[in-house]
Amino acid sequence: MDAGEILLRRGCLDQRQLQAAREHGGESLLDAVIEMGLVGEEEALRAIGDAVGLDFVDLTSIEEEGLGPILRDFPQKLIYRQSLFPISRNNGTIVVATSDPFDLYPIDEVSAVTGLTVIPVLASRTEIAKLVKKHLGVGSETVEGLIAQTDDDDGVELLEDLDLDGSELSEMAQEASVIRLVNEILLEAIEVRASDVHIESQPSGLVVRYRIDGILQLQPVPPEIHRFEAAIVSRLKIMARMNIAEKRLPQDGRIKLKVRGREVDVRVSVIPMIHGEGIVLRILDKGAMVFELKALGMDESTYKIYRQLIDLPHGIMLVTGPTGSGKSTTLYSSLLEINRPDIKIITTEDPVEYQLEGINQIQIHSKIGLTFAHSLRSILRHDPDVVLIGEIRDLETAENAIQASLTGHLVFSTLHTNDAAGAYTRLVDMGVEPFLVSSTVEAVMAQRLVRRVCRACREPYQPDPDELPPDFPLDALGDRPLYRPVGCRECRQSGYAGRLGIYELMVTSEEVRRLAHDNASTWDIKKAAVQSGMVTLRMDGWKKAIAGQTSVDEIMRVTKGDREVVMVPGATGVQPSESFGLRV
Repeated sequence: MDAGEILLRRGCLDQRQLQAAREHGGESLLDAVIEMGLVGEEEALRAIGDAVGLDFVDLTSIEEEGLGPILRDFPQKLIYRQSLFPISRNNGTIVVATSDPFDLYPIDEVSAVTGLTVIPVLASRTEIAKLVKKHLGVGSETVEGLIAQTDDDDGVELLEDLDLDGSELSEMAQEASVIRLVNEILLEAIEVRASDVHIESQPSGLVVRYRIDGILQLQPVPPEIHRFEAAIVSRLKIMARMNIAEKRLPQDGRIKLKVRGREVDVRVSVIPMIHGEGIVLRILDKGAMVFELKALGMDESTYKIYRQLIDLPHGIMLVTGPTGSGKSTTLYSSLLEINRPDIKIITTEDPVEYQLEGINQIQIHSKIGLTFAHSLRSILRHDPDVVLIGEIRDLETAENAIQASLTGHLVFSTLHTNDAAGAYTRLVDMGVEPFLVSSTVEAVMAQRLVRRVCRACREPYQPDPDELPPDFPLDALGDRPLYRPVGCRECRQSGYAGRLGIYELMVTSEEVRRLAHDNASTWDIKKAAVQSGMVTLRMDGWKKAIAGQTSVDEIMRVTKGDREVVMVPGATGVQPSESFGLRV
């Protein structure tokens, strides 16, 4: 009796579905049924296991602490070639998980090699693969020599032809095993939602780290990968159209990929270091990005005011924060929110990270003189309604942005300042006249990204008042618990999954305008805004911690204390109609 007959008798399939699965083809009927979505993998394996006398094991719930010694004595080639994984060993027996209930020859091979009695159990192929990557390292199957599988489609397709120079380095980088290894690193990074991949040469060998939710995490790699270091670097440089022979100077490039049907852009930066070349890959997964203003994490009052501000006919809207704080996402979401056929929007960016439908985007090329300031002068001749400047970096760009706002355009841009109030003094420090700053800047949004606590494993607790920062008002918490991270397989033991923004929206009220005109300090401007009802970054983070979205530790990691700011008693949000004269 095969898998199809078992699933038919167990009521998991009907005759029509079984016939469709047989006609589908594939490695096995079980694979076809699962691939077509007719039966879930776990349901199918449980049904088949019950019929053939094998237990199904949920690998997410097994104890992993003792796996190290078991793996050291287990033939690893069987893990890769037969998709097996040992999960426990005791008194001359070893329990081995497999996803194929009809191929028990590998089980006999395990028994012959180890001399142990093997107890086979069934487990999800996906969960087995996760354990392999976690305990043996990304790309380990390629390093072990699965070159025989190089004709398989691993889901990575280059969208541009490669330039090969025929050198020894080039030939080495084109070996099938090296291609699979690099593709495996990229696939794993995309699967775990990494924004960056850091490949570094250290005295001990190659180190791979993924930046996930803003935090670098070490990625296990097999020791054998170190001898592939030169080939991996050369392969990535070829993919990014760099000079593979140049190892003394930094280089930048770009890789266009299609990964399992989704377009992915990879920005590549190579810098020569003491022990070799260091590579950072910035992954821009177009298919996974959703630019929706309401989904960014703004509270309702902040969203209402900001939504009204981006509909203004002219003026400057600034978004501030450090690199990686989500400024570009906020600006892209803002443009798409107001994008209509009767509004012409032109952007000038360095680089253009995501291509937006219906919006005209310009890529900066400083080497040939196409700077922000130069492109902005030309943009205004194209009769735009809204202009986005990627960043105000110098006086010339700032003056052109102000001129554009004075001539009836709404200008969006970014600045690198620590808070919203610092944007006014930063422009003055660049050389812009204070009266121009006060008359053109309509609002400044400062933002940071904090990690969301994993809902699968977060733990509620009642905080000790002495453990909380003094500027976190306990009366806002009441009897509600806070949440702290624990760590589970869903979140890779980090306790966090995904990110959301915290925001500080400073609208240029009459008082703020007066202070900016008088070249007042950042402190005075911030104090005036808080007294008018502005919610600071710290307080917005505290509100999100109370709501169970993030943890106190995350807020303390990304924000500075508000102890010196005069807080408004009971102020939980901006009162737009009273504070700034804006109707909501």
